[in-house]
Amino acid sequence: MRRRLPSLNALKAFEATARQESFTKAAHELCVTQGAVSQQVKGLETELGVRLFRRERQRLVITDAGRNYLEVVRDAFDRLAMGTEQLLQRQQSGTLTITTSPNFAAKWLVHRLGHFSEAHPEIDLRVSASVQHIDFAREDIDLAIRHGDGQWPGLHVTRLCTEKLFPVCSPKLLSGRDALRSIHDIKHHTLLHTNSTGDWAGMLKKIGVDGIDLERGIVFNQVSMAIDAAVNGQGIALARTALASWDLISGRLIQPFAQTLDVPYAFWIVCPKSTADLPKISTFRDWLLQEALQDTRRIAAINSHPLRRGARGIQV
Repeated sequence: MRRRLPSLNALKAFEATARQESFTKAAHELCVTQGAVSQQVKGLETELGVRLFRRERQRLVITDAGRNYLEVVRDAFDRLAMGTEQLLQRQQSGTLTITTSPNFAAKWLVHRLGHFSEAHPEIDLRVSASVQHIDFAREDIDLAIRHGDGQWPGLHVTRLCTEKLFPVCSPKLLSGRDALRSIHDIKHHTLLHTNSTGDWAGMLKKIGVDGIDLERGIVFNQVSMAIDAAVNGQGIALARTALASWDLISGRLIQPFAQTLDVPYAFWIVCPKSTADLPKISTFRDWLLQEALQDTRRIAAINSHPLRRGARGIQV
């Protein structure tokens, strides 16, 4: 059934006039002219076929029909105001659902979420780890952290951080019989691969080390597994800036050589353009960017401090 609804402006003029008992005061409240308010009310009376006000001794008096209709209009306005306030509160607080890769969740995100929750208890986080790029239009996801080139048309995209690829290992490898004292001591240690040996081939070429059999070592299908193996002293892994940062800052890993490889992809914060400025989304995005910036500063401090940089002074 089609709803028969008067214009919202006419209803606002009627409600303000009834409350103020004056076209002039209602006009002042609504920031329009007295004539505009009078015209809106007269139009509403014509549409309804009911007289809502009458003049008595130069005073505006609401009729019985007008008073009954006012209760309906006020109730409708109250419900609209309540619904709007609830909607705005949900935008600023409530549940925020995030999706990202298992590697990023395990090595970067999960360790930090407690800090966010302490700072923003009004936001309840839901984290989904998946290698699939979700469809925001079909799935109940607010924000994604994706790895790629940042080219996702129609979405709001923000780079989380710049990235490099470099060797990482446990500080344990700096001591013992086969301690890393020279860059060529790599041959005495297990290489930890992720999916293929291609990255290690490029790194060994850059640092000028040859004669190493790239077929040896352990191959993992997840970067997080290779990094965790390196933390446990099982060998030397190649890791990206974001995924190694937590373990580098904590001292569980060191970056034994200054050489790095440029990488074509990075991590990006992604959401629909239509929701990019929602308070809860912008709050989480700003927090992610601040965390990444702090990582950059901390790692720079570690690498510049001769007592903390581990094997960065290793002989070439």
